[in-house]
Amino acid sequence: MIVIGIDPGLARVGYGVIAVRNRTPEPVCYGCIESGKDQPAATRLLHIYSELTAIIAKYPPAHIAVEKLFFSKNITSAMGVSEARGVILLLAEQQKIPVTEYTPNQVKQAITGSGRADKRQMQEMIKRLLRLEEIPKPDDAADALSIALCHIHILR
Repeated sequence: MIVIGIDPGLARVGYGVIAVRNRTPEPVCYGCIESGKDQPAATRLLHIYSELTAIIAKYPPAHIAVEKLFFSKNITSAMGVSEARGVILLLAEQQKIPVTEYTPNQVKQAITGSGRADKRQMQEMIKRLLRLEEIPKPDDAADALSIALCHIHILR
């Protein structure tokens, strides 16, 4: 079974692909889809759609896990994240892939056992749980792996 975790954003979408083999989660790939601030929003959203379509084609998932949007002080930023989430949800629906959404606190609880874990604690746990040699970079990719692993834990 393959799960893709997604940390949505307009400038940067983190993704993490985890395969579960013999009940053991193994990282397949992770990274970020980045779009330039100088591009129109529609162009940026199309880029996100195209790149995620390619990832899904290469690693067909049984599930997609996405971080829920939480209120941000910067409403402009929150709007961009909402638009990116819309593209992600549309793509998953088109591909008939079930989507589950998790709040940041749910992800922290599933990974560290505490909903109050800080970013460094999360990164260290992802490194340890997925047996990686180093903390995944950039942060958005590490967050996406956390979201995917959260979903795998919940499925169990």
